Amino acid sequence: MISQLLSEPETIKRVAKGVAGSGFLKHKGVFSGLLELRAESDPNRVGVIFDNGGLYPDDRLTYARMYGNSLRLARGLEEAGFERGDKLAMVMRNHPEFIYALAACSMLGTVLVPIDPRARGEKLAYQLADCDARAVITTADLLEEVETASKGAPNLKDIFLSLKPDADASLAGKYPTVNEMLERQFVSPPGEAAADPALPVQIIYTSGVTGNPKGVTLDSRRNAMYCLLGYLVWEYAPDDVLYTGLSLAHGNAQAVTLFPALSMGIPAVISQRFTKSRIWDVCRKHGCTTFSLLGGMMSGIYNEPPRPDDADNPVRKVISAGTPRAIWEDFERRFGVKILEWYGAIEGGFAYKPIGEGPVGSFGKPIKGLVEMKVVDEEDNEVPPGVTGELVSRMLTQTKVDYYKKPEASAEKTRGGWLRSGDMVHRDQEGWFFFDYRKGGALRRAGDFIKPDLVEKVIGEHPDVSEVCVYGIPAASGAPGESDLVAAVVPFEGKSVDPGSIFKTARERLEGNSVPSYIQVVDEIPKSPSEKHLDRLLREAFSPDAGNVHRLEDYP
Repeated sequence: MISQLLSEPETIKRVAKGVAGSGFLKHKGVFSGLLELRAESDPNRVGVIFDNGGLYPDDRLTYARMYGNSLRLARGLEEAGFERGDKLAMVMRNHPEFIYALAACSMLGTVLVPIDPRARGEKLAYQLADCDARAVITTADLLEEVETASKGAPNLKDIFLSLKPDADASLAGKYPTVNEMLERQFVSPPGEAAADPALPVQIIYTSGVTGNPKGVTLDSRRNAMYCLLGYLVWEYAPDDVLYTGLSLAHGNAQAVTLFPALSMGIPAVISQRFTKSRIWDVCRKHGCTTFSLLGGMMSGIYNEPPRPDDADNPVRKVISAGTPRAIWEDFERRFGVKILEWYGAIEGGFAYKPIGEGPVGSFGKPIKGLVEMKVVDEEDNEVPPGVTGELVSRMLTQTKVDYYKKPEASAEKTRGGWLRSGDMVHRDQEGWFFFDYRKGGALRRAGDFIKPDLVEKVIGEHPDVSEVCVYGIPAASGAPGESDLVAAVVPFEGKSVDPGSIFKTARERLEGNSVPSYIQVVDEIPKSPSEKHLDRLLREAFSPDAGNVHRLEDYP
C-alpha cells in the first residue's frame, strides 16, 4: 500500500523531503519505534501537551518522557502477565497514558482497545466483553462505571488505576496503579520488541449509530498511513501547532493530530475533551495554528454567541469532516480560517477537498493512486453524476475490513471487493463528491427531501439554543417514507428556551416543509466517539406527549 502510494510522481514531491528526515522508513508506523526515534534525535523537545482545562497543570511531554514512560508501562504490563495477543482496554479521557499504553502494546505485541469515555452501562460492558479485555486502565472519575461493567467481562483479570492530581488519594490502595509503574527507574525494552508492522496493535470501535459497535482490528500499517497524511493531505508546516479535543479512542484524533505530529516532529496540543466554548481560548493559549473538527462540533462552535475577538486567533486551517454546507462560508469569515474538508471511516475509504479547490459543500475526491470511489444503486450499478446512491470504495491494493470476531460482517462490509459505506452521496460532473444522508436516514416531507443542516443552522442561530439536532420520526399522516421533523435543542447553561420564539424563527426563515413539527428540549445531544449525533437515542426518548416536547400546532 505505502509503496504503491509513493510510486505516484505527484505524491513523491510532496512527501519525500519530510519522510526522509522523519525516520519513517525505519519505524514503518510501529508506535514504539516512532517514539524511540524521536527520543534519540531530540529527547528534551516537548512533543505533546495535554491541556487539563485548569483542573491541574498541563502535562508537557518531551519525547524522552514519552518513550521512557512507555518502557516503564510495558515492563509493568509484562510483569502483570501480559503476553502477545492479549487485549488491554483503556477507558479514560485524553491523558498521557494513551500514548504510553499504545507504545507499550506495540513493544509487547499486545493490543490496545481504547473505549469512548462516555460509554456507560450495557454499552461499556458489551465492549469490554466483546474485545476479550484482559485488563483495563481507567481513572478515578470513571472507576465506578468500569467496575460495574467489568462484571460482565469474563476475561477481565485486572483494573489498573491512573490517579490524577484531583483524584481521591484513598483509592491508591484499591487497585494497582499506573502511577507506580511509571515511578520505576529507567528500564530497558521488555523482552524482544515487537517490530512487525503487520501485528494487530489496536481495536477501535465503530460509532454504533444503528446498533452495537463493532471493533475494527488495526495494525501498524494503518499508523504508517496516518503518519503520511501529515505530509500528503494535511500539508502541515514546520511552524504548525496542532490541536484536537476529539477522543484519542477515535481514529480522527490519531490520523489528523497525534501520528502526524510525532512523525513530523511538530507539537500537538490535546484537551481532555472537546469544549466548544473554550476552543479558541485554548488555541490562543498554546498558539495552535490548526485543529480538527467534525460536523456536529462545528455547528456547536458556530452556535456560540458571536464575540468581537472571534477572528483574533492564531488558527489558519480547520481540518473538518462533515462541515455543514449551510455554515461553511460563514464559519470561515467569522473566525478568519480556511476549511480543509475530508471524508473517511475507521474501516477505510478516504477523500479530501484541498483548501481553495472544488465546490463548497463537497467532501472532495479520493487520493489518486490509493483509493477508488464510485456511487452505486441497490443493484451495484454505478449511477451518473447528480444521482444519489451509496458510496463504495476500494484500495488499489487490497480492500479488507477485520471486525473482531465477526467474519460474516467483515465479508459483507467488503462484498464484491468494495467497501460499503452506508453513506448516500452524489458526485458532480467534475468528480467532486457530496454527502446527502445516511442510508436509511433520509428525511422526506410532503415529497421533498429535507436538508437537516440548513434547519439546524437556522435554529442553532436562535439566542436560546446552544446545540441542536434535527431528526425524523414516522409521519403522523402515515404516508410511507415520510417524516415529521423533530428539533432536539439544548439551552445555554442557566437559561431556558422559548419554544414559541424558536417556531417563529423557523417559520420566518425556512420553507414550510422544513419547519419542525416538534421542539424537544434536552440536557444534551447524545454523541458517538466521532461526535456524530445519536439521533436514535433521541428518537427512543421522544414522545409527543412528554413534558419536554412542544408541538408546532400549539404555537400558531
